[in-house]
Amino acid sequence: MLRAEILDVEAFAATLPRAARLIGIDVGTKTLGLALSDLSRTIASGLETIRRTKFKADAERLVALVREHKVAGLVIGLPIGLDGSVGPRAQASRSFARLIGPLAGVPILMWDERLTTAEAERLLIEADASRKRRAEVIDKMAATLILQGALDRMRIIEKARPEERPEE
Repeated sequence: MLRAEILDVEAFAATLPRAARLIGIDVGTKTLGLALSDLSRTIASGLETIRRTKFKADAERLVALVREHKVAGLVIGLPIGLDGSVGPRAQASRSFARLIGPLAGVPILMWDERLTTAEAERLLIEADASRKRRAEVIDKMAATLILQGALDRMRIIEKARPEERPEE
């Protein structure tokens, strides 16, 4: 297993095998919203919402999903303020990343999640989802937006890299 480290997006992308899934995580005080990428890391889809109890139980479920889906890395939302400030929620997300990293054994990318929950709420309202339904899926949808943002950025980085050509 790879050593678990919190990396920047370029270093994170460089550690990943060509075909492997990622899990995106929206860390909340009551829930962990989870999303899963496809093998080509093109599309993020909602996976599940973990109702938080104790860290040990939350971690066991997350690590089981990492193993079940053969996940190569975690993308954890970092709730930075609109002014760029790092508040208690961002500190809690970083703490979660530091604790889960060694247990999951995969690299971690902290991804700026500004406005993802608001965007998820807006999309659900536009889809005419009831208040009850929105409450059931909001965290999973926020995780999907976090993961999709990271996937899109990694694709841009990959396209910008000069193609490696074999020596002639």
